Amino acid sequence: MLIYSLLSGVLFGLYFSLIGLGLNLVFGVMRIVNLAHGDFLMLGAYCAFWMYTLFGVDPVYAIPVAFVLFALIGLPLYYALVPRLLAARDPEMLSIILFFGLSQVIEALSTIAFGTSEQSIPGSELGRSLRAFVGWLAGHDIESGPIEVFGQSFPSAWVMSAIASLVAVAFVYFYLYRTRTGYLTRAVMSRRDEALATGIDVHRISAIAFGIGIALASIGGVFAPFMLGSITPAMGVDATVTSFAVIVVGSLGSPLGTVLGGLVYGVSYMLVQTYLSSWANLLPYLLLIGILLVRPSGLLGKRVRLA
Repeated sequence: MLIYSLLSGVLFGLYFSLIGLGLNLVFGVMRIVNLAHGDFLMLGAYCAFWMYTLFGVDPVYAIPVAFVLFALIGLPLYYALVPRLLAARDPEMLSIILFFGLSQVIEALSTIAFGTSEQSIPGSELGRSLRAFVGWLAGHDIESGPIEVFGQSFPSAWVMSAIASLVAVAFVYFYLYRTRTGYLTRAVMSRRDEALATGIDVHRISAIAFGIGIALASIGGVFAPFMLGSITPAMGVDATVTSFAVIVVGSLGSPLGTVLGGLVYGVSYMLVQTYLSSWANLLPYLLLIGILLVRPSGLLGKRVRLA
């Protein structure tokens, strides 16, 4: 049972890294706290759900659709909200108020549009087209049952979610360290005022990062029906709290530090679920309090905000 908890914790930890990755990217570039992050995850979940319900589309195909759609939503949303926010005296505090209000608006509109009933997608539906293609190449059907990892059986959706999370982390790494826009993004993350003084179009770089952050949240939403259970318009708040706990554990402002935070959170979550299940819902808050008391900058961080 201990081995199963540890391995499943790693799988869930990679998923939690995915849902926290976009939030940390936005904070690292703009020093604002997007409390509507979980609501975009919720909208990504509904994107996958309705594509499956209305058109019978494999949720795997919702991944590129959600990424492009929410990246395009993020760009105008940035220019509508963030530039004025960054011009304020205390943008971090005002961002909490602004994005909390945005979160409430999204949840209310989603409740009107989708209702309050819980929705889900059968786990066997995730990746069925990929299994069919691989089965066609192999000459026999590929079952949708559990996948064995180090002698332990896990739902295939958990493994596929972990793989997708690794791909997302690799994408962010490539973006930040192997592209010109990524170099500029890191310059803005390091010193926004100096980046502006050197002629970098800070708002364009920030808008791209904001769009990518929201798009990553939507990808996490695609896997939410399989990793978090049923989906409702109210799930955004819990997703935001979990994301915030993950990035605080890793390091605020360090997108790749989110991976460590996610793994710590995932393993802790599965161990608590196994041995102290009644405490599982308290875990994000306990981790937040513990990290903030012991190491406020996170496990990999040196400082929380720039002077």
